[in-house]
Amino acid sequence: MQYFVTQENGTEPPFTNLYWNNKKQGIYVDLLTGEALFKTSDQLPSHTGWPVFKRPILYGNIKKVPMQRETALKSKEGDNYLGLLFTEENSEYYQVNSAALRFIPKEKLKEEGYEDFLILF
Repeated sequence: MQYFVTQENGTEPPFTNLYWNNKKQGIYVDLLTGEALFKTSDQLPSHTGWPVFKRPILYGNIKKVPMQRETALKSKEGDNYLGLLFTEENSEYYQVNSAALRFIPKEKLKEEGYEDFLILF
């Protein structure tokens, strides 16, 4: 599933993926490159069955790639497919596949080499 999502622009099934309803504090990073992408305090309640975020941690780590009908989200360094960008009433929403992410709980940020992001909590 991870290969299908990140390399073949796939979509995992809704509501059965790992992070669609995550409530723990921490950050999400690109599964393959480790690029910091999102924090849980920017995660919105998901009615779609996939993790949804208001904004990325660092806008520069996300590429917006226009497609025929949609805008795809890819990681900057790895060019890995993450999900889709939606725009509603002048707001952007980042809907991401859990299979493209790795979650790092707040308590393990320093241990995992992401101590600079502790300031976010």
